[in-house]
Amino acid sequence: MDLQKWIDKGYDIIVEYAPKVLLAIVIWIVGAFVLKYLKKGVAKAMDKSNYDIGLKKFLLNLIGWGLKIVLIVIILGTVGVETTSLAAIIAAAGLAIGLALQGSLANFAGGVLIMIFKPFKIGDFIKAQGETGTVKQIEIFTTKLLTPDNKEVIIPNGSLSNGTITNYSTEATRRVDVTFGVGYDSDIKTTKEVIQKVIHGNALILEEPAPAINVSELGDSSINFFTRVWVNKEDYWAIHFYMIEQTKEALDAAGIDIPYPHRVQIQKQG
Repeated sequence: MDLQKWIDKGYDIIVEYAPKVLLAIVIWIVGAFVLKYLKKGVAKAMDKSNYDIGLKKFLLNLIGWGLKIVLIVIILGTVGVETTSLAAIIAAAGLAIGLALQGSLANFAGGVLIMIFKPFKIGDFIKAQGETGTVKQIEIFTTKLLTPDNKEVIIPNGSLSNGTITNYSTEATRRVDVTFGVGYDSDIKTTKEVIQKVIHGNALILEEPAPAINVSELGDSSINFFTRVWVNKEDYWAIHFYMIEQTKEALDAAGIDIPYPHRVQIQKQG
């Protein structure tokens, strides 16, 4: 009698849930097929918009997981599982995880913003968060810089996206600014001619915009000449050092004094 009761109960369960299970299987198969083509469509749209490769992969994974969660919730609802309470549990878990990973989420959001707005790209020479270097890698949570002395600096994307970024690689040209101080006995016109000759002696210095040599300050012990020349960005440091070294030698050759502090030693008699 008890066995017959269990058989009847099992039959009733099969009759009640078999159609729902079959429908859930059909929804899963069709849903997986639809999700596959949705992801392909989104990927093609991203390719046309020239999305960053890292951002593209991340967004596709995020969209894929989001759509899978929606599909699973629909299937559970079809079978008869109460999805309202399930959604509440997921929301509560999401809130708890968000509070626990607040800093990481800020870095994550910063990484997404960097990949979307692209204030810099791999290979750019930038200054940010007190660090200067070439962008080596842009990740979701951090950005890696390689400093001129070959050190790797890892900067969190949260602070990076909210701070000031100086990108030295955006424009094709840069200006080299150097100030030279000469003694008050020096002739201003002659000094300008000497510096101008140094500028004309290097083909890497651009003619346009034109170089400029101006008296910028009458200092305590020197007349200061503010010199500005324009170069292609890759020639910046070569010309920076060239101007300092060659101008010093040219001023010495012309007999123009470069003042410097003198130390006088007084000997005690006794």
